[in-house]
Amino acid sequence: MVELDPILNGLEDVYGKMILEQRLNRKDGLKLMQTANILGLGYLANERKRTLTGDRVFYNNNAHINYSNVCKVRCGFCAFAKDLGEKGSYTMSIEEVVNKAGQFADQGVTEIHIVGGIHPELPFSYYLDMIRKIKERAPKVSLKAFTAAEYDYFAQMKNVPVEEILTTFKEAGVSFIPGGGAENFSPRVREIICPGKLSGKRWLEIHRIAHQLDIPTNANMLYGLLETDEELIDHLLALRDLQDETQGFFALIPTAFHPKNTKFEEVSQASALRTLKVIAVARLILDNFRYIKAYWVSSSPQVAQMALSFGANDLDGVVREEKIYHTAGAISPQMQSEKQLIRLIREAGLEAVERDTYYHVIKKIRP
Repeated sequence: MVELDPILNGLEDVYGKMILEQRLNRKDGLKLMQTANILGLGYLANERKRTLTGDRVFYNNNAHINYSNVCKVRCGFCAFAKDLGEKGSYTMSIEEVVNKAGQFADQGVTEIHIVGGIHPELPFSYYLDMIRKIKERAPKVSLKAFTAAEYDYFAQMKNVPVEEILTTFKEAGVSFIPGGGAENFSPRVREIICPGKLSGKRWLEIHRIAHQLDIPTNANMLYGLLETDEELIDHLLALRDLQDETQGFFALIPTAFHPKNTKFEEVSQASALRTLKVIAVARLILDNFRYIKAYWVSSSPQVAQMALSFGANDLDGVVREEKIYHTAGAISPQMQSEKQLIRLIREAGLEAVERDTYYHVIKKIRP
């Protein structure tokens, strides 16, 4: 039997709250972020995860399509975006996007993740026709498309409420919204790293509206770039508050900042320790989120594997052709085969479960 006192050194009060099923507060979150007891933190996060999904770790057969890297906002932390006409800029035709989606569908992909930038010239019809034609070509594939920043831009383009935009895209075939654009909700942080992007308040508002329209979403959180521990915890608490209200979030995806080819190249990349802490604390603060992803693209497959013992219960998926993190210097592969994902999970002594976008089980692979 495990002796808890040595493991929980300094974290006994948090453990006591967990036993009594009491919600952790901001002070607790800061204590967890600043603890030197990384093993105790991992123990608590892993226990919380096991009460939710046992030893199961989820992955899906997904693919990414970045239809364009042209963006007029040009956030300082982004290495992916280009100006219109700049060397290296591209915009796919609708036909090219549909053909690529069709190829992915023929390979057995169950979800396609579609995001781009804030393009200054593409008409609204480009985005809507893209979704409609992908759905015609691949009717069984779930389309997780466009971030809150893109939907906000579409509403500005058409001069209509974002509710109308979301309804239109839902009818066209979008069934899920990714969590991109969240970064960190702190106005201080956003003013430094993405002053031209929608506010954190607006991001939350758009996801609230999506949930009210029965469009589920994920939530992202960028870490390792200028945010304080207080700002990180406040971001998590804002997500928890909205989830209390709507129950519309499926997963949190903590994403590590990659500095190469950005305006913040002097910033050191987040350490493995920081990644494990962020994932563990997110698991403990977000008591109303069932799934926390260890996004191997941003953290590396090796660190993502370790995170499975620190509260994470999802490795995202195969991905295919990831571009955004790799333009910022990510050294992870652009995809992981299903066999590789299963190996990572099984080596951790856990049960691999292939899921669809909504976490319906497709198949189980036991250790």
